[in-house]
Amino acid sequence: MSRESQTVLPGVPSQPELPGKLPDHLRAELIAFRRDLHMHPELGHQEFRTTAAIKARLEEAGLRPRVLASGTGLVCDVGTWDGGRPMLALRADIDALPIPDAKTHVPYRSTVPDRAHACGHDVHTAVVLGAGLVLAELDRQGLLPRPVRLLFQPAEEVLPGGATDAIAAGVLDGVGKIIAVHCDPRVDAGKIGLRTGAITSACDRLEVTLEGPGGHTARPHLTTDLVTAAARVAVDLPAVVGRRMDARSGMSITWGRIETGHACNVIPMRAELSGTIRCLDINAWHEAPDQIHAAIDEIASLHRAKSEITYVRGVPPVVNDPAVTELLRESMTARCGAASVEGTEQSLGGEDFSWYLEHVPGAMARLGVHPPGGSVKRDLHRGDFDVDEDAIAVGVEFFTAAALLDGRRGSAIG
Repeated sequence: MSRESQTVLPGVPSQPELPGKLPDHLRAELIAFRRDLHMHPELGHQEFRTTAAIKARLEEAGLRPRVLASGTGLVCDVGTWDGGRPMLALRADIDALPIPDAKTHVPYRSTVPDRAHACGHDVHTAVVLGAGLVLAELDRQGLLPRPVRLLFQPAEEVLPGGATDAIAAGVLDGVGKIIAVHCDPRVDAGKIGLRTGAITSACDRLEVTLEGPGGHTARPHLTTDLVTAAARVAVDLPAVVGRRMDARSGMSITWGRIETGHACNVIPMRAELSGTIRCLDINAWHEAPDQIHAAIDEIASLHRAKSEITYVRGVPPVVNDPAVTELLRESMTARCGAASVEGTEQSLGGEDFSWYLEHVPGAMARLGVHPPGGSVKRDLHRGDFDVDEDAIAVGVEFFTAAALLDGRRGSAIG
């Protein structure tokens, strides 16, 4: 991985190099810390062990972390904020997923049945922890130009996300901007992917219940044929909504569960469907609930079924602020060279980091975790997902550079 410490950035005084490189002993410690989290995954709002481990390490470094009121997650300031220039916040999510760990070849595979860090939140946590430890040492040396807030957020995987509770708890008080990374198995370790504007999609949850008088399959005309009705909702809803909304909105309705009936010759009295609605455009996201409710009611009525709809608002798209995105670009370039930054496309994945951006400007980068030259790319939310652990050091130095560069520039962005 190349280092271009002599890079001169606009508005930044020329200097031999930015301080805050990750020492080898801390690099090894962070890998071990990540593996420990990987072995002990905890679901959203249940991250008690994870929270305790982060808290203990920050306190060991002389910092004063504060556990959130919910009992999981914590916030910690590096340096003392005097109420002046707003701080930069570094955010990590700490929860795992309810899926089994399919990795059998690593010693750090999950020890908890049907639980796994299959989205890289253990890496995100290690990155922000490492950045906090490096910045704390710089603060002791008088080299930290502005206080920085570390935010370890619970329950990112639980719609509408733990970010809303964290915001309500005041984690953004005194914050002028916020940054985050998300593991990307399509990007090589040593690189990040950046995009100005929307980088993720909106994501909501939809649950539909259909009811009607069942009966014998020999006499469907005397019943409400809920199996057929459920099938029509599953097939027709995406098509109907797709014709009622702007095709450029990137609307995607995908079902994850359809359940009805128990016998081959009995028409059931109840059917259930659940899935997700994803949308690239924020205006279409606001319009979606009304359109989906109307379409389901119409389809159900055609089959004489009663419908009950639960539409759970999830998250809006993450929309990266141009100035903060440029800060991230310059920070990564200063650490690893211009070739370490590549463009990335908007995905249909949802991320509750978007809720912070409703209050302060910020940006999310995609952190490369794919082993360079490797042929296998394991996608997120799969039980065999794993990372090139060199990405942890890259993320730490990237965040450290961002904090230093932002601190020297004052409050132009915040």
